[in-house]
Amino acid sequence: MIIQLQQGISADVKENILQKVEAIGYKANEVITQDAHYLVAIGKKEFDIRSIGKLAGVADIHRVSDEYKLISRKWRVEPTRIDLGDGVTIGEGQFSIMAGPCSIESEKQIELVVQHLKENNVKIMRGGVFKPRSSPYAFRGMGLEGLQMFYRICQENGIKIITEVMQVSQIEEMIDFVDVFQVGARNSQNFNLLDSLGEAQKPVLLKRGISGTIEELLQAAEYIFSNGNEKIMLCERGIRGYEKAYRNILDLNAVPVLKEKTHLPVIVDPSHGIGLRDYVADMALAAVMAGADGVIYETHQKPEEAFSDGQQTLNFIESERLIRRMRQAYELRESF
Repeated sequence: MIIQLQQGISADVKENILQKVEAIGYKANEVITQDAHYLVAIGKKEFDIRSIGKLAGVADIHRVSDEYKLISRKWRVEPTRIDLGDGVTIGEGQFSIMAGPCSIESEKQIELVVQHLKENNVKIMRGGVFKPRSSPYAFRGMGLEGLQMFYRICQENGIKIITEVMQVSQIEEMIDFVDVFQVGARNSQNFNLLDSLGEAQKPVLLKRGISGTIEELLQAAEYIFSNGNEKIMLCERGIRGYEKAYRNILDLNAVPVLKEKTHLPVIVDPSHGIGLRDYVADMALAAVMAGADGVIYETHQKPEEAFSDGQQTLNFIESERLIRRMRQAYELRESF
């Protein structure tokens, strides 16, 4: 059960609601977000929901059977739209494109990618400065100095940035230089990190775990929301299978399923999903037609010289063509 409290509720009125909830055998968990004040009440006893809904201080009340309650579409039928400022929003009713290199490598590289994005009216750039790598000897990012440079150049050009945070201790030093925190597949069930990002109040792009189920992805998002942050995007980026012909199994089944189960925006990452440059565009277009709210993919001026993931990265000519085709596909989808 989700109880939405009225804004500015007094302590006495809130305490009365809590007592009534406990009296029917439910445990109430208080959640205060950027936008609202909730009580998430957990219990199994049957009761007349109107007995709580009529109480002073209650703005709205909903029964939600899902284990993940706050992100469920069963109580919030209107989709979440995330405002990044300067007219950049993510959510249903539009299609968002996010592109950039796997890793931030240099000032010149950032400038070239930014120029490419501006020429194609793309407002969001991805790029890693802290890189989780399978090998400890691989390039692991430029760190905070690289992030500050990345943010400065993008700010000067009206571009928002998405970059990965890997641990709780990085949040404070990164927060002033990030528009969207990305939680990578390896950290999708790092619950300490998810809790802290809930408190951080910055938008979060949450990627599905390497072998994670949809249920686990939704529960991970619930951690963030329940700690006070409603600005969450879910990202399908492929799950690990036994097939060796491509990097991961991009589960496009997940897109319509997630759209039915949650009010959060759903983004698809075809670069990590298939891991082969020749097929990234096809999977991106499939994601559009599956109903995704956006696509995030990798592009670099010279993918063959990229410090990481060059095999799945598009060059600027390929990227420009994909942007055009995705927008055409979205228009076609919306005309159905």
